[in-house]
Amino acid sequence: MTEKKITTEATKGTDPKGIDPKLVETLGEIATRLDLSEVEVVQGDLKIRVARQMSVAPIPLASVATAPMAAPVPRSATTAQASMDAAHPGTITSPMVGTAYLRPAPESPCFVEQGAQVKVGETLLLIEAMKTFNEIVAPRAGIVVSVLVEDTQPVEFGQPLIVIE
Repeated sequence: MTEKKITTEATKGTDPKGIDPKLVETLGEIATRLDLSEVEVVQGDLKIRVARQMSVAPIPLASVATAPMAAPVPRSATTAQASMDAAHPGTITSPMVGTAYLRPAPESPCFVEQGAQVKVGETLLLIEAMKTFNEIVAPRAGIVVSVLVEDTQPVEFGQPLIVIE
């Protein structure tokens, strides 16, 4: 739930009793309607500032901390199969934390898919880290047994990405 607090501030020795409450109300409505954090009007020596403070209700940490983390669902295998693939000697793991991209552009086909024949040095996917796209290449020739990540999925260091047999 969002809490909105509107405060008014009169400066330069102005008596708050001399301030038109209708003007303050109008300024508050303008700030709310335009989703502004503050509105300020200066007229001669009179300066009126209407400020909104918006705060979001905090999420209880206990509910976040106790919620189980969902493991990424592999595209081409069941969860049990994915753990076996991760232990496979041909598993290629992520060398960094970032976002995995299976295609060079959103409208392009994937670099490789399950069952594809790959050569040494062929690009398998990209990992974006700090606005830099890093190619992940095949360390050996073989057939792609499974792709363990989704396109645009966040990946961790050491996370299994692809299995080549």
